[in-house]
Amino acid sequence: MAQELGRVVFSRDRYARSWSLGDRKDPVCRTPILMQLSGDPELETFLSPFSSVTDMNIPSTLTISSKAPLSPPDFSGNSPNFESFIGHVLPPSLEEANAGEPAGSGQLLPVSWQRLSHDKSLLDSNLNPSIIVLVDSVQLASQAGKLVKAIHVLKNKFPGSLLWTPGIGGPDNAAVLNWFGVDIFDLSRSRMCNSAGVILSENGPRMPVESMGETASIEVQIQHWKQSIASIKSNLKNGTLRSLVDKQSLNSPNLVEHLRVHDKICSQQEGLLSSHVDSEKILDCSSPNTLNDPVVNEWCDFISNQYTAPEGLDNVLILLPCSARKPYRLSKSHGRFIRAINSNSCHEVMVTSPLGLVPRDLEEIWPASHYDIPVTGDWTNDELIRTQTMLDSLLSRHNYNVVINHSSMKLDAGNVELIETRTGLSAGSSDALENLSKTVKEAIQRFKVPNRKNNHSLMDTFSSISRKQLKNDKWLDGVSIRGKPPFWRLEKDNLQIAIWSIDRRGFSFSKSAIEILHQNSALSRVFIKSGPKLKGDIFFSNIEAFDSDIKAGNDILVYQDDLPVGLARAVAPAWEWPITGGRLAKTHQRL
Repeated sequence: MAQELGRVVFSRDRYARSWSLGDRKDPVCRTPILMQLSGDPELETFLSPFSSVTDMNIPSTLTISSKAPLSPPDFSGNSPNFESFIGHVLPPSLEEANAGEPAGSGQLLPVSWQRLSHDKSLLDSNLNPSIIVLVDSVQLASQAGKLVKAIHVLKNKFPGSLLWTPGIGGPDNAAVLNWFGVDIFDLSRSRMCNSAGVILSENGPRMPVESMGETASIEVQIQHWKQSIASIKSNLKNGTLRSLVDKQSLNSPNLVEHLRVHDKICSQQEGLLSSHVDSEKILDCSSPNTLNDPVVNEWCDFISNQYTAPEGLDNVLILLPCSARKPYRLSKSHGRFIRAINSNSCHEVMVTSPLGLVPRDLEEIWPASHYDIPVTGDWTNDELIRTQTMLDSLLSRHNYNVVINHSSMKLDAGNVELIETRTGLSAGSSDALENLSKTVKEAIQRFKVPNRKNNHSLMDTFSSISRKQLKNDKWLDGVSIRGKPPFWRLEKDNLQIAIWSIDRRGFSFSKSAIEILHQNSALSRVFIKSGPKLKGDIFFSNIEAFDSDIKAGNDILVYQDDLPVGLARAVAPAWEWPITGGRLAKTHQRL
């Protein structure tokens, strides 16, 4: 019987995964899961499909046994069963020392900080473990940054493996650890709390409330684990795990520290984030931690360093407040702003937190059209600094003659003329709107700003979106726009090459677009192996090479024998493509 773990990703969000274990058509369970240790009560298979034993030898041997049929191809009999030599594990503080006692390899891979630092066998491209055990997790958790860095290295090197961090997981931090990439937990901390007469809950350790009949029994501890794991699975499936992580990180200063280190590392990684999300997904920005979220950092970096205003629009810049409704133009307040401005020849940019600045031409895409934040009317110092920095960059890379500020934030335009239209008034008040209308009209006349045709304005918007979501906007040369809002068709030489998808908040390409996108190098690429003509989806088994910047949601060009043969939509980001099982991209157009 094959000693291999059948697994496929059921849901994902950055490094967080819920893996279906066993037969993909009828999985036994889905991660996160618990590892049943010696001395634990018997746990249900859906909660704990594995048991683990470590012998008393020095160095010791770790054995993991399956409690259910999880091995392909026939999924008969309880398997897989793994055994591996742990080797000598030195404290992480002795990272420069080499214990000289190699640990085992194979489907069960024990790893320590010292092994990550010295064992070159981990670089073997043929090494593809089913389960990785970070054996010194407890020690790493107490040293600044090391736990997060170790997990990050392991997830990028072995994206198709399940990760277990023994001894550190609990209902109070499981969501944060799963966000980092941990899939397997255990009852070690819960058993310690049980011995001390304390309940380890989702909010941290606490004493039982005797007046309510509470106890700290192991059964109660397990029930709190079930509630925690259920919350993780539900939030991960719904795309809201980050909100749960932000809340749970407040259980401990160490968790806040770990999350900040994780966000910093992720902000520097190419291809980790999604380019498109489901229309229902909301980016919850209630937590102050959101300012450090890689999604927010990526947006701010793009606006500061890469964004360019539509051609000829960098003349009059109007800064407007945001709105609760997205996209902004559909809100009542922005309806009044648009009527007061009464021109499409000025560059409208919204001032908001945590995104800083959102140009009108990018208001419909992720994350600008999906974030939600409580509005108080006050700005923190961090928000002021971020927005001012972004405005400075925008002004330095464009040729604006005047900045008209109708937002509530006090900003400096440097050498560019700045006109305030609010002067303490509410943005939607009659006097403020009259000031806005009058100021814009005078600026247009003073700088002789020409009006734009509606069709030109729409093409400018699509060009801006293309520069953000695709590699360039060259493929739009010679394209005309047909249809009625919001169902726009993009045609070239009387052939439809794309439509604007309001659900996707992006372009949906037709077969006719393949050659145009290829000629203009507009999309990331995947090269499949020579042989049968492309028919199905993209799996790691038929991939020859791919671009490293592919994000989940990206449209990608499929090549075979160096010729474009189709279009696919990435289900998984490129960092997990090398050896992750399951469908990596869904093909939707084929030549």
